[in-house]
Amino acid sequence: MITCFIRYHIDPTKRDAFVRYAENWGKAIPRCGADLVGYFAPHEGSSTLAYGVYNIESLAAYEDYRNRLAADPLGQENYQFAMREKFLLREDRTFLKLVSAPHAPFLTS
Repeated sequence: MITCFIRYHIDPTKRDAFVRYAENWGKAIPRCGADLVGYFAPHEGSSTLAYGVYNIESLAAYEDYRNRLAADPLGQENYQFAMREKFLLREDRTFLKLVSAPHAPFLTS
């Protein structure tokens, strides 16, 4: 299992648009095969950083998931919404593997 962390830099004046975007992904992402942990909008501190987090079996499974997401009607609509409203200023994706307890099922040396 790998975890995808997406760090977004958002326009702070368009936070509500990001929330709508996140709510839509909350429906589309699980339907397309990833285990969504959640989307996180700014609350205190930075007004420009937001995050999306989901788990996926492997990088190969990620490629299949991305194809399903690109074909999903809500996924297509959400992508177009983001392009039209321009609230995402930057998006960085990082793939990580959980290696610590208590949530890691096995720790191997």
